[in-house]
Amino acid sequence: MNRILTVLLATFSVLMFVPEFALASGGGGERLPLTDSFVGYMAILVFVISYAFVMAEEVTHLRKSKPVLIAAGVIWIMVAAVYASHGMPHAAEIAARHNILEYSELFLFLLVAMTYINAMDERNVFESLRSWLVRAGFGYRKLFWMTGVLSFFISPIADNLTTALLMCAVILAVGRDNPKFVSLACINVVVGANAGGAFSPFGDITTLMVWQKGIVSFGTFFALFIPSAINWLVPAVIMHFAVPDLKPTPSTENIPIKRGGKRIIGLFLLTIITAVSFHNFLHLPPMMGMMMGLGYLSFMAFYLKKTHGKVEGKEGVRQKKYFLEHNSDSTPFDIFHSVGRAEWDTLLFFYGVILAVGGLGFIGYLELVSGVMYGEWGATSANIAVGFLSAIVDNIPVMFAVLTMGPDMSLGQWLLVTLTAGVGGSMLSIGSAAGVALMGQARGLYTFGGHLKWAWAIALGYAASIYAHFLINASYFEGIVKIP
Repeated sequence: MNRILTVLLATFSVLMFVPEFALASGGGGERLPLTDSFVGYMAILVFVISYAFVMAEEVTHLRKSKPVLIAAGVIWIMVAAVYASHGMPHAAEIAARHNILEYSELFLFLLVAMTYINAMDERNVFESLRSWLVRAGFGYRKLFWMTGVLSFFISPIADNLTTALLMCAVILAVGRDNPKFVSLACINVVVGANAGGAFSPFGDITTLMVWQKGIVSFGTFFALFIPSAINWLVPAVIMHFAVPDLKPTPSTENIPIKRGGKRIIGLFLLTIITAVSFHNFLHLPPMMGMMMGLGYLSFMAFYLKKTHGKVEGKEGVRQKKYFLEHNSDSTPFDIFHSVGRAEWDTLLFFYGVILAVGGLGFIGYLELVSGVMYGEWGATSANIAVGFLSAIVDNIPVMFAVLTMGPDMSLGQWLLVTLTAGVGGSMLSIGSAAGVALMGQARGLYTFGGHLKWAWAIALGYAASIYAHFLINASYFEGIVKIP
């Protein structure tokens, strides 16, 4: 540890005092030209190394939040040290606070959404849906379409990761003995969940970031519904003929929703309405509406705790009998347990990514990239390339980088990059959280190679969705939308 500290101190000494790396200081809000400096190169190296660890998470089993948290800290330490040495001690502080504010809004919004999802999970909402699908006795082809359709329509309300895990549980419950069906159905679920999340502000982190920035209004996102549907339908129709035309043995399992589960679903929808109203009518951050929605859930939790064990109607009697037989539902509902079960690794990962990318942006690299992509290539080519990039790198840092660049584009182009960033990750199994999660859940049955075999079909859907967007939403490509 002492050696590491010594190396860091020596590095900062070089950055601040060695003539080769000295930089002209500017007054006021002027930025130092760091892109061709030792600091800039070191920042890029730190970010690349940290993201290499993120991409190798399945191999190393090192949670993705850890390397990016370190990278964010190191990048801002180097930037702040250089600015302080040039008589601008508060420049980095102001920029960092701006990034932290953006993260805090995203964090609180997602925390509430995750809490609701966990509460519904605790109330057996998803297990009840799974048991219904399993005992329905659908054939493999019909189940292939059922899970795909549900993935496409559930992910805009929940999120693509939760939706994919739920549908994968159904797939494994009925088709574990048929590896070909499991592989094809999982690919279909990943594509459907990612496509469904692209036309809703709540469906994906990228759409949420665009909405919270005020670039695209809530209702305008639904202009991407048909392009998103095409993105999923094209590969689904192609894969349909490869799905085994067999019928598995149905199950008799019947899991009821726990008391209060349906009301929590209603409160979640009310919370979404509240968040949209805060943003659209009061011009307040949607995060405030979500936090108010957490208050709704808190009162419901209080009611469920006070009335725990009470039976309500014939349905309540049936549910109580089931839970007694299965030795469950013995503890009252606890909202803080649902808060504690939030995806903290994901939330911390967002912090690291936003601060690290923000640091690179403050250095000046995003401005250079924007000049090449949006200045030389053009907005259409750049936004299509974003989709391919998000298949390799997580779409969150990619979209945050685009938002930080703030290129002058029409509303149609902003919708295009929202679409491509959301669905581009479907081309590879490692390109989205849904794909990575399903590789772990259906280990050995849904693999990187199995997904790659159908990448051509998914790429056809990607191209078709872009064409449909230009065809259907041509009116949105007029004028320029400035980031507020």
